[in-house]
Amino acid sequence: MSRYLINTWEPETPSFWSQTGKSTADRNLWISIPALLLAFAVWMVWSVVVVNLPNIGFKYSTNQLFWLTALPGLSGATLRIFYSFMVPIFGGRKWTAISTGSLLIPAIGIGFAVQDINTGYPTMLVLALLCGFGGGNFASSMANISFFYPKAQKGFALGMNAGLGNLGVSVVQFVVPLVITAGVFGALGGEAQTWTKAGISKSFWLQNAGFIWVPFIALSTMFAWFGMNDIASAKASFADQAVIFKRKHNWLMCWLYTGTFGSFIGYSAGFPLLIKIQFPDVNPLEYAFLGPLVGALARVAGGIISDKLGGARVTLWSFFLMIAAVFGVLGFAPHNGVAGNFTGFFCMFMLLFAGTGIGNASTFRMIPVIFLTERQRAAAGKGKPAQEQAIVDANREGAAVLGFTSAVAAYGAFFIPKSYGTSIALTGNPDAALWGFIGFYVSCIMITWWCYARKNAAMPC
Repeated sequence: MSRYLINTWEPETPSFWSQTGKSTADRNLWISIPALLLAFAVWMVWSVVVVNLPNIGFKYSTNQLFWLTALPGLSGATLRIFYSFMVPIFGGRKWTAISTGSLLIPAIGIGFAVQDINTGYPTMLVLALLCGFGGGNFASSMANISFFYPKAQKGFALGMNAGLGNLGVSVVQFVVPLVITAGVFGALGGEAQTWTKAGISKSFWLQNAGFIWVPFIALSTMFAWFGMNDIASAKASFADQAVIFKRKHNWLMCWLYTGTFGSFIGYSAGFPLLIKIQFPDVNPLEYAFLGPLVGALARVAGGIISDKLGGARVTLWSFFLMIAAVFGVLGFAPHNGVAGNFTGFFCMFMLLFAGTGIGNASTFRMIPVIFLTERQRAAAGKGKPAQEQAIVDANREGAAVLGFTSAVAAYGAFFIPKSYGTSIALTGNPDAALWGFIGFYVSCIMITWWCYARKNAAMPC
């Protein structure tokens, strides 16, 4: 028997939790967080790289650049569907190490590809797709951490894992603009390119956008392999987990989480390029990282607030906040040849990111509660063994739903940048896309209120 395998895990038992459970859970959480942060950094690295490609000689159209920004979202979301079910099959420790180590492939690949302006566009598309490895990791990471914590602390634990992990988006948009201006790795990192804009030239090391993550990925992989645990009771086949596809609340939460996380990751991916197009005189890399930073920190706070107030109530108000913010973005954006107000535009986006972060946490607080309540209702009056099995089944289903909803929602990283690109190509501005987002948020408010937040809701949470 492996020393990394835990055979007895009872987080809902106070004595077990206080004596050994909490310390073990916290150790797994704090190893999981940096691994997830690196996954998000690799997933979103193209949001920064595309802004610089034209300046070092790559001849891509605006639509081609939006494709490079959007494709990691497409592949990451698709991989999440499969990653959702991997922890119960392989074990959390093993899968975290494997999935984190896989990030080395796109990180190294980008480092080499951007050094040669003759690198073909199809190669760039493949590398963008491979960055989806980072997107896939979120589903398995959240599913894994959900097994370790009791119901009363799931909001906090999932908020910390996701919120601090989401910081990877902000980190990549902050760190990359710094490291690409210096030969960080010396001769090992390759020669500098010449960055040219408006007649100004300087040396540039865009390859560092990929290479900078390599040592940290290797270190995080080792920590996961030697420091995390597998839980025996979390083991399940795909067939065991596939029961979630019959659960109504799985599909409802997919819709709601697309509204929150899909918005967060989609806005994060498209924000730098949108600023560059809407406000050409502004350097987007000086500001873009702040949006994901606000969203990630708001997610941590949202998890704590949702534990106290209930996930449904917080989710409902987060969608109202997001609608108000999108109206603000529309009001401050350039229209019909009239320059917009960047300060107002930027502030409204910060409000929008805050709303997505809070909603990310509150929806993920709802999921474990919904499935535990549903299974306990079904086991009511059937004796203690049935009640204990209900908790095991609820944890298994809840973990699978956390992963699967995150998979569906991650398509926002593809659709939002592509919506911008399509709207701009057809109408000259992104307004049509933004109005579409407002309509979607209205549908989310209706579902949240009717199913979960109203006084006599069937599943209050």
